[in-house]
Amino acid sequence: MLWWVDQLNQEVGQEAISSPYFLHQADWLSFLLHGRLGISDYHNSLKLGYDVGELRYPLWLINLLINLKIRFRLPEVLPPGKAIAPITPNLATQFSLPPACWVCTGTTDSIAAFLASGAQAPGEAVTSLGSTLVLKLLSETRVDDARYGIYSHRLGNLWLVGGASNTGGSVLQQYFSDTELADLSQQIDPMQESPLAYYPLLKPGERFPINDPSLAPRLEPRPVNAAEFLQGLLEGISRIEASGYQLLQALGASPLIHVYTAGGGAQNPVWMSMRSRHLKIPVFPSLQTEAAYGTALLALRAI
Repeated sequence: MLWWVDQLNQEVGQEAISSPYFLHQADWLSFLLHGRLGISDYHNSLKLGYDVGELRYPLWLINLLINLKIRFRLPEVLPPGKAIAPITPNLATQFSLPPACWVCTGTTDSIAAFLASGAQAPGEAVTSLGSTLVLKLLSETRVDDARYGIYSHRLGNLWLVGGASNTGGSVLQQYFSDTELADLSQQIDPMQESPLAYYPLLKPGERFPINDPSLAPRLEPRPVNAAEFLQGLLEGISRIEASGYQLLQALGASPLIHVYTAGGGAQNPVWMSMRSRHLKIPVFPSLQTEAAYGTALLALRAI
């Protein structure tokens, strides 16, 4: 926002723009559907500085805006899934949608994926096994800890506590194709512990559950057998996942009861069994893998 203010002042001058809104992408796209400018949700607005505990903008942000040469207007922040207005008549006609179709406030992509998983009770969690490893645990207690990049989204009367590691599928893809991952996984006994103590990273640096910008990848020794090497990598990521959930709980999050899996790793049942062994709780694939499904559920609850 500060960078944008500086660019506007340099390029067009403060007289050229009068009280613009600061909006997120989701806010702008939503506006194009319902026609009401300046509405957001507290999931998208969290990293703008919106206080999800007090449900208001903090004084430091208000004071900052007062001192800017260009007077920004912050969007009105509503709960995610709150009905805003019907779709505009022109769009209803253009896309053959019912004129009574309502548009609701949205959420972020990762929270939509959480909602799509089927998790809804304290202690349920979703692990996203994409290029990185992302954990989200539904908790009765809010947890924020800048030392590990841990913060909480409000989800109704509960809190979605999250952390993200630099390990993940990008490390696996450095060594194996998708076909090799599927074939070699069938040669692994997920109940048999690997003797390899890997910490799989693409390059030095970790943020969660260890905060160490110089932490070196640990990928040696490398066995000749490719299946054994893959097992070592999968075990290493599984241990990091387990350590991450242990840290979230140690900092006050609700006790973990079971984990849903999203992302490419959800397609690997051998890995899920291995992760369940490390976590000592059941691990399931998400009920739905598309984040858009979670957004639709959010809107359905509102209507």
